[in-house]
Amino acid sequence: MKVLVTGGLGFIGSHTVVELQNEGFEVIVVDNLSNTSLNVLDGIKNITGQVPAYENIDLREKEKVQDFFKRHQDISGVIHFAASKAVGESVENPLLYYENNINALVYVLQELQQKPEASFIFSSSCTVYGQAKKMPITEDAELQQAVSPYGNTKAVGEEIISDTAKVTNINAILLRYFNPIGSHPSAEIGELPIGVPQNLVPFITQTGFGLRKELAVYGDDYPTPDGTAVRDYIHVVDLAKAHVIALQRLLNKKNTAKVETFNLGTGTGSSVLEVINTFEKVSGKKLPYKIVGRREGDITSAYANTDKANNVLGWKAQSTLEEAMASAWKWEQKIRS
Repeated sequence: MKVLVTGGLGFIGSHTVVELQNEGFEVIVVDNLSNTSLNVLDGIKNITGQVPAYENIDLREKEKVQDFFKRHQDISGVIHFAASKAVGESVENPLLYYENNINALVYVLQELQQKPEASFIFSSSCTVYGQAKKMPITEDAELQQAVSPYGNTKAVGEEIISDTAKVTNINAILLRYFNPIGSHPSAEIGELPIGVPQNLVPFITQTGFGLRKELAVYGDDYPTPDGTAVRDYIHVVDLAKAHVIALQRLLNKKNTAKVETFNLGTGTGSSVLEVINTFEKVSGKKLPYKIVGRREGDITSAYANTDKANNVLGWKAQSTLEEAMASAWKWEQKIRS
């Protein structure tokens, strides 16, 4: 079966391409390389022994999306990662996020709705819960007003998919990620942010390697055990495997609704200081950091209730925080060598 992976050379996309190929899917990747590199194809080949088909298309260009689907009418499923994802940047440049994250989604769905049937996996986020009133967060937790344009694009994206699925032959699964970290154990692919990292773990590993002078910890006055913000950090390989299981669920018609939603996390919250301590443990390095003010758009705490993903989807995160941090550090050392 042929599967389209949009944003398939990005961090989560590339790991998902590997897991799809391992399961025997024929993968075609679309990526405009806005936040990644063509070298990722080599990493995928080194792991799986095969290079996925690849096209450089900007999904904001409607005519190019139409042309792509005309040429590839045998696509059975789409996993849609292509989106901008930095909370801080979205606050500074909201229109970029609305154009990139909403328009691209709409153009892909417009093509899929013309098919007799289509399976669609959406890369969503726990940001749709905002600061949830209760931990751990279940899928039926009330969605909060988004605290950033990025979070809003995920919430609106989910609504667009749900509205479209009601009146078309599209079946969809919305995967709400918590905080993906780590890299493939081979260190052939990993997180490769362009410019200054917006996420905690690559900033930690770059600081550990000496590329950054010190890590900024945004706030130590949160109502958490050590005062720093708490998140649910999930190994990217575990996350990638969930996409394959979700796609197989749709292709095998095991879904019980047109649109299903699953949280993807470990179920455990870790504070920023705990992540720093774990890095120091696995790397043997002391990490220079300083406490600075809170960052706009950040919430206090978010970790998943994973019962639905475990029991209904049949997926469970396997890796520990230590394993994820060790793989991230191995990747950092490889790309800097």
